[in-house]
Amino acid sequence: MAFANTFYNTIVKRNSVFVSTIFVGAFAFGIGFDMGVTAFYDRWNQGKQWKDIRHKYVEAE
Repeated sequence: MAFANTFYNTIVKRNSVFVSTIFVGAFAFGIGFDMGVTAFYDRWNQGKQWKDIRHKYVEAE
């Protein structure tokens, strides 16, 4: 019960803090999800992407 009271008093009691917390959480989740999906995609397609095979086709200047 102490956790619920603390949560209510610090986050939910004031609307401005509640809305700000939701926006910050959504922003952080969006960035984290994007980074995670990008890392998964790069690992899954390693060796097949242009950044991995560019050295075979582009000559050094």
